[in-house]
Amino acid sequence: MSKLVAPHGGKGLVCCKLHGNELEAEKEKAAGLKQIEISARAKGDLIMMGTGGFSPLDGFMKKADWKGVCENFQMADGTFWPVPVTLDISAADADAIKEGDEIALVRDGEAYATMKVTEKYAMTDVEKRWECEKVFKGQGEESADDVFWKIAMEDHPGVKMVMAQKEFNIAGPVKVLSEGEYPADYKGVYLTPAETRTMFEERDWSNVAALQLRNPMHRSHEYLAKIAIEVCDGVLIHSLIGNLKPGDIPAEVRVKAIDCLVEHHFVKDNVIQAGYPLDMRYAGPREGLLHATFRQNYGINNMLIGRDHAGVGDFYGLFEAQEIFDRIPTTGDAGKDLQCKPMKIDWTFYCTECDGMASLRTCPHKKESRVILSGTKLRKALSDGAEIPDHFGREEVLVILREYYEGLTEKVEVKMQGAASGDTM
Repeated sequence: MSKLVAPHGGKGLVCCKLHGNELEAEKEKAAGLKQIEISARAKGDLIMMGTGGFSPLDGFMKKADWKGVCENFQMADGTFWPVPVTLDISAADADAIKEGDEIALVRDGEAYATMKVTEKYAMTDVEKRWECEKVFKGQGEESADDVFWKIAMEDHPGVKMVMAQKEFNIAGPVKVLSEGEYPADYKGVYLTPAETRTMFEERDWSNVAALQLRNPMHRSHEYLAKIAIEVCDGVLIHSLIGNLKPGDIPAEVRVKAIDCLVEHHFVKDNVIQAGYPLDMRYAGPREGLLHATFRQNYGINNMLIGRDHAGVGDFYGLFEAQEIFDRIPTTGDAGKDLQCKPMKIDWTFYCTECDGMASLRTCPHKKESRVILSGTKLRKALSDGAEIPDHFGREEVLVILREYYEGLTEKVEVKMQGAASGDTM
């Protein structure tokens, strides 16, 4: 009997990936089906369904699930889920597909899944805007009612992504045929939920925390991970290796930087580095909930949530991603409710007076003594060729990051927000 937290949904790991002869037969079948080109986001979603990372999902959401998730954080059967997982198609494709049809879902010439269409439903601009307001609006100044739509279409990548979706969604169960490039390109880092669970059990871990990363680890990330190591059996440093917005540091560079940090500054028996294949949705607090939901499937019962988790600009309150955990619905059914809990950590920084890492809960000194750390601030300095403040990051990691930026021929301007600059402390 496993000591680890059970997968979300009460059905164990729901893995939609086929194997062996069944996989080969379905690939052959897919070649003769109507081909639907999917987005990079949908590709990542399919891979997560294939490996059980999105348990209990076995396909894309019906309209009742979409509506319930947007409005109440729950699918139609009451199972907690914080962000829609939907598949959009064009009006022309919708006209050619009827309920009950089987189709192939392809990207760049590769079939990632077959799908039996059980429902198709229109997504008007009004419905897309409603989804954006439910999922992406927060408590920050850029989410104010008189501001949000004036700037979101230019400055919020999640909103732009949803509003660019096609005219219809289709729903139905999938049979996943491929995990794409991840097993080969990120060998040893790309791990499935079954693999992380096995690793935790081999180490006799039952109380496990996850550190979510989309940036290379700076000193605050390192500090958060080490706080969790002190009180848990171990930590999974879990880095997004899917697509990010322009200007973010690519996955292979982040993985190299994290490897270097773990090699020199962690007790290796207490930490595992891994990657997962999703694209960022940039949903702020809702994305923090999603991070906890699928981490539960990986065997994790504690999700580290710091300042401005998954934040975008100033759309969200600094600790809104922590506070949202206190207001999600529960049913009393452990299978349907979220079991992965937040580890809420206050604003962290390096304090020259404390002569070490600290937080607002432990440091009594003035702001002038604090080195404010953030991934955005680090990327801004590296992109501009500016000097990195002392104690911002480990020097051996900064060498890797500087080498990457020096090799760029084109750079994307990095926008600073209040949370990243420290102005709002």
